[in-house]
Amino acid sequence: MSASEEKFTRQTLLDVQTLTPSLFTLRTTRDPGFRFRAGQFARLGVTRADGSTVWRAYSMVSAPHDEHLEFFSIVVPGGEFTSELSRLAVGDTLLVDKQAFGFLTLDRFNDGRDLWLLATGTGIAPFLSILQDLEVWQRFERIVLVYSARHERELAYQPLIAGLKGLEHLEGVADKLTYIPVVTREQVPGALNGRITTLIENGELERVAGLALAPEHSRVMLCGNPQMIEDTRAVLKARDMNLALTRRPGQVAVENYW
Repeated sequence: MSASEEKFTRQTLLDVQTLTPSLFTLRTTRDPGFRFRAGQFARLGVTRADGSTVWRAYSMVSAPHDEHLEFFSIVVPGGEFTSELSRLAVGDTLLVDKQAFGFLTLDRFNDGRDLWLLATGTGIAPFLSILQDLEVWQRFERIVLVYSARHERELAYQPLIAGLKGLEHLEGVADKLTYIPVVTREQVPGALNGRITTLIENGELERVAGLALAPEHSRVMLCGNPQMIEDTRAVLKARDMNLALTRRPGQVAVENYW
């Protein structure tokens, strides 16, 4: 099979950053023909020593206009894919599907005034891509990013989040953002403590954001561990906020590629 017939391209690792013993980021070259919408994911492949390839889906952290691709990963103990991925170094090859996938994109909503982005762990990745793209700032009056981790050291990409207002193409619009870090297993100054669902139910999230979470104006994106998504969807459903489907407009969008 020729390279043009293959369903993937071979990209080179440009940078690998270890954030904690279990979290790391990868930056690779980008094929000129690879296109994606902010919030989508790609299947990544790693070739093992025996010549076989293992694949897993990863959201792009990078923006659609970036010349590189960036991904955020956790090391799963004994995990077939992440144990291979975490061994890669600068200069190594990563396989990237030619087609992007996923529906955690802004076209899930046809209206809305306020956008809430609720993430746990590596689920922050698609929201970072969305926030680096101009479309979200043009469409919504207020954007609330809620990023939850167990420990403060696991809150990745803090310089990128803090630097959004300094990006040239977002000049004058990035002040629409309210960033709310959440840490569940320790008390951290400037961060909320507790599960996202609890912070919604007790009104703390809305109090800090200075914004009501209501079906009339709010649109919510969820990305993170499956239990968080399931529990948060239930809390939002109790507020008459339902999943946005192709044939049925709603207020909530989720990504399920675990």
